[in-house]
Amino acid sequence: MAPDRGHGDLRQVRHTDTDGGPNRESHDEEGVDAALILAARAAAPQNFTFRSLVVGLLIGVVICFSNTYFGLQTGWISGMAMPSALLGFAWFKSVSKFLSFPFTPVENVLVQTVAGAVGTMPLGCGFVGVIPALELLLKPSETPGGGQGLHLPLGKLIIWALGICFFGVVFAVPLRKEVIIREKLKFPSGTATALMIGVLHGGSEDTGIIRMDADDNRKSTDDNGNEEEERRLIAGAPSEGHERREEEDARTGYQPEADIADENGSKRDDRADWKANVKLLTIAFTVSAVYTVLSYFIPHLHDIPFLGLPLATNWLWTLNPSPAYIGQGIIMGSSTTLHMLLGAIIGWGILSPLAKHRGWAPGPVDDWEHGSKGWIVWVSLAIMLADAIVSLGWLILRPTITLVRTYGPAARESFARGTWREDIRKMTTQSMRGYSPVHMDEPGSPTEENHNGLLKATSTNNIPEPDAPSEHQIGVKTTVVGLFLSLVVCVAAVHISFDALIPLGLTILALLLALLLSIMGVRAQGETDLNPVSGISKLTQLFFALATPRSSPNAIIINLIAGAISESGALQAGDLMQDLKTGHLLGASPKAQFYGQMIGSAVGAVVSACVYKLYISVYEVPGGMFQVPTAYVWIFTARLVTGQGLPPKVGEWAAGAAALFAVLTAIRIYGNMHGWRYTSMIPGGIAVAVGMYNTPSFTLARTAGGLISAYWMNYRKNSETPIIVLASGLILGEGLLSIANLGLASLRVPHL
Repeated sequence: MAPDRGHGDLRQVRHTDTDGGPNRESHDEEGVDAALILAARAAAPQNFTFRSLVVGLLIGVVICFSNTYFGLQTGWISGMAMPSALLGFAWFKSVSKFLSFPFTPVENVLVQTVAGAVGTMPLGCGFVGVIPALELLLKPSETPGGGQGLHLPLGKLIIWALGICFFGVVFAVPLRKEVIIREKLKFPSGTATALMIGVLHGGSEDTGIIRMDADDNRKSTDDNGNEEEERRLIAGAPSEGHERREEEDARTGYQPEADIADENGSKRDDRADWKANVKLLTIAFTVSAVYTVLSYFIPHLHDIPFLGLPLATNWLWTLNPSPAYIGQGIIMGSSTTLHMLLGAIIGWGILSPLAKHRGWAPGPVDDWEHGSKGWIVWVSLAIMLADAIVSLGWLILRPTITLVRTYGPAARESFARGTWREDIRKMTTQSMRGYSPVHMDEPGSPTEENHNGLLKATSTNNIPEPDAPSEHQIGVKTTVVGLFLSLVVCVAAVHISFDALIPLGLTILALLLALLLSIMGVRAQGETDLNPVSGISKLTQLFFALATPRSSPNAIIINLIAGAISESGALQAGDLMQDLKTGHLLGASPKAQFYGQMIGSAVGAVVSACVYKLYISVYEVPGGMFQVPTAYVWIFTARLVTGQGLPPKVGEWAAGAAALFAVLTAIRIYGNMHGWRYTSMIPGGIAVAVGMYNTPSFTLARTAGGLISAYWMNYRKNSETPIIVLASGLILGEGLLSIANLGLASLRVPHL
């Protein structure tokens, strides 16, 4: 993603007086008018509707099947926020003649919030990683009773999923005002989703007042300098020329799209654009669906020996030309997928043959225990841990440095003058008033006198950030009671599901650590668009190795459960905050989104447990197409941190790789801070590690998708919407038809 160059969002536009100072009247008028517009949207009855809830749940179930299917293959899932919004809009547009009132942008926000909550539960509840590790990969010495894994029945899986799917959502609520309202973190995907929803409902992506530049900041493109029109569009208001038409649309129950001028000043018909996008979605979905069904009857389509049989047979260099993998690569982007390709080349082109020929991994290449496939996982794990420690360490250090730089000089001056009590009192009063800007008082006043001090530092900028009315925000009582109940439910569910294999005290410790690390996950997602849930879970596993006695017979199980709780909390909190950013920019009700997320999480927990059970009962897992690589990463991490030893020579290579990528991650962070142009070319640790622990067949198609995205966006300079439509169709086609393949496999339909 683009480097973080500030906390700008769609509303941060500064107006200045002729003397260069802030125009207080413009700020006041803009803030009040924008607040009224957003408050009106939040108060509308279309914020939480049964129809949007149902459509969001249905879309989410499809995404849940898709994410389980792909997650068991590669460990990669997608929240699919933008495709969810697109699909919701497509459905309601197709039935617009039968609607009693128009489908609104805030309803679209609810659709994608609910769909995302359902769709991410395969990862949030551990069904693509930690649960397969507990059920399928534990050794007899690591399992109570000496069996091969825990073999949890469906009932216990549902209890487990319902237990851990809520507390992260509730905990995200009190973080909202800090990271969205006060600090105005970007949350790039949430902002991009808001922009796309605005375009779908009649806004302009390419020629309007707001556009996306290379750094994901928003800039004015109005050559006429019409500040009033600019202010209205930033706040989400319709342009004056569209007001009468919108009134007519509201009266007739129909929302026609506007004719928007292109770069050459000519008019383009939005209706024609929409028809073209629907056609593209249908074609992509059909191609992907046909390939999916065909691949069931011809399984070799998943492993094409494009470099010859020797490389395919001996070193696993095959190609899986999955349209869905190409779509995932499009969404991931060229930078991430090229780094994954680098990881595949290092892992499978260099380290795997080296370990095999030196006798460090004497077994078959595809053997996780004794082959080079398992050997290089340790190296990738070291890279992931190094990246996580440096990245998350910086997330802790950065606000500390900022606070010291911001408040340090003022605090010293305040203590030296003996006015620190008064300054703190005024700062607290200002904070209690809300989020209005700090205005300069008359000359000689403490505010002006301390313009570089405490009072000035209480505001990130001089523009008030409008928020939804209080009746549409989640109350303190709801938050406190909800958090307490969700934590109690989580503790109970863990002990019911795992028969008290983890002590009560360690369960509570895991929850407290999960809440702390969720804050880091939210901040990382807000600043970089990446929620480092894998790194967070690994840090939790490392911490619990110190908290759990090595003599405990259940040390591995405790380690895995604690990591799963942290991963779930960080994922839920980050996803809800991303959705809340989208809703905030469009004036949706935070309360409606919160309840939509809670309902979606509950449904997703049950659905994902059932879908997971279906897949492992029908297919051979691990094996064949479903190799569950992240489950191996989980179990290997638990064994590493609990002191169970390493394969020959892997320690030296893992330590070297960890040191290298710790330095590279630090350079990336420094480059992002200083706006280096080519920072994205520095390999990212997580992406490289993913390319190493997945076989090349899963990386190559994604790389192709990333290159397609780069060509479309950077060289063709085209709109982002069609490429998102294409990727959505490719992913959902294979994800949905995987249900048909599941049915064919359960009926034992023979392959060709």
